[in-house]
Formats: sequence, C-alpha cells, structure tokens
Amino acid sequence: MGIDFHSNKNRFKYADRHADSTWMETITNLVPIEPITSAVDIGCGGGIYSKALLESGVDTVIGIDFSQAMLEGAKEKAQGDQNLTFKFGNAYETGLEGNNHDLVLERALIHHIKDLDACFEEAYRILDDNGLLIIQDRTPEDCFLEGTISHIRGYFFECFPRLKEIEMKRRHKSSSVIVKLKKAGFRYIEEVKLWETRKVYKNKQQLLQDVKGRSGRSILYELTDQELNRILNFIDQELPVNDKIIEKDRWTIWKAVK
Repeated sequence: MGIDFHSNKNRFKYADRHADSTWMETITNLVPIEPITSAVDIGCGGGIYSKALLESGVDTVIGIDFSQAMLEGAKEKAQGDQNLTFKFGNAYETGLEGNNHDLVLERALIHHIKDLDACFEEAYRILDDNGLLIIQDRTPEDCFLEGTISHIRGYFFECFPRLKEIEMKRRHKSSSVIVKLKKAGFRYIEEVKLWETRKVYKNKQQLLQDVKGRSGRSILYELTDQELNRILNFIDQELPVNDKIIEKDRWTIWKAVK
C-alpha cells in the first residue's frame, strides 16, 4: 500500500515533531556550523530538520521536496521565517544552482531512492568545493533490532515478520552507500551511529495513539487498519508500564566531503 506523500491529508505527517537535542549534538559535532552560510535539506518533508539546521546556526536553509502537499505543510509550520525557504524538486533534480551550497542534508531519504548514483551526483553538483554531505538513514542492521520500551519500531517486525521483506528491499547496506559516494566523487567519508530520541510520551496511551496515527512511520502504511490494531494490542501487551516513555530509533549517518 505505502504512504501517499502527495495527499493533502498527509501534509502534516512529517511536520508535527521537533528535532531532538541528540540529533542537534551529533550534527554539530560532525559539521562546523559557524562557517556554513547555505544548507539544502533534500527530501525535507515537513521541514522539521530544515528548521533544526537554521536553529543550529546555519544562515539560510532551502528545503526541497517532491510533494507539494508536504511543502505546504512545511511552509505553514515555518511561520514565514525569511531565512528558510521551501521549493519543489527531487533528489535527482533539485533545480538549484551548482557549486553554491556549503551543506546538503539527506535525512530519511535514500530508502525511498532507487538510483543512488543520480541522487549523490546531484548533491555533489550543488555543493561548493569542500562542501559537506550528511546522509542519515537506517541500514538493515539498524532496522531489525529487537523491540524494547525505548525501541518501539522493533515490535512492528516482531508482530508482522513480512514487514522485514518490505524493509529489506528499500534499505541500503552501509558498504553500498560508501561505494556510491566515492563513485560520485566524494572523499573523507565518515560513518557514525546515532540513537536519536524520536519522541517523549507522558504514558503508554499517548504512544499508542501516535503509532495509530502512523505519523512519520511510513512502514506502517503497508498495513491495513485491522493489522495496525493488532500491532497496537501487541505493543500494549509487551510494555508493562504506563509511565513516561522515551522512544528512540537507531540510525547510520554518513558524512562526506566534496
């Protein structure tokens, strides 16, 4: 089934969270923010991380997405910030001028991309000399960690093993990403792991409501409403407490230099 990124009813599905401090700290440790005047967030969705880059000290940020609905949601949430703009484009053709940006971010993008060569070539094209590309995504190893009170995503695959097949088809191995980056011309490639706090819930019911909404969880769009209810019941039984829950996801981040 899959999520319809172009549906107006989904325009806020990737716009209603804020980037956690764990993410901000990791990125600022990898990237010298102060000299960066221009950044591009390709596949920006609702603009959560476009705003985070601006808040971290980048002078101007351009968010690029192929969904007009997502861009409209991002613009509404941006509240008219003059240093943050959103433009229609995609990972293969951003429509931006070449050799003109200090940083490109591609977060939670490449698992939707089949042609990594074209994706990385476009990032290379728009970056200035010595510009930085930051890719954040999940490898197969990141995806299939067991479910725990903090790693809720693991329960999805325990409840519905067939989701693993879908996930495997769209996730790239780290070795493949590195090979493609080098082929595009990038150098000084660095890889780090991040347990990023996704969201903090007051109690289990708040978590279950969030999962029910499928917000920011594209894999859940592969399930019917009935199957989603089975996952909700599964998580409810697996989590013994009803106190505050801090949900985290594990990611791989690659940093590369033009």
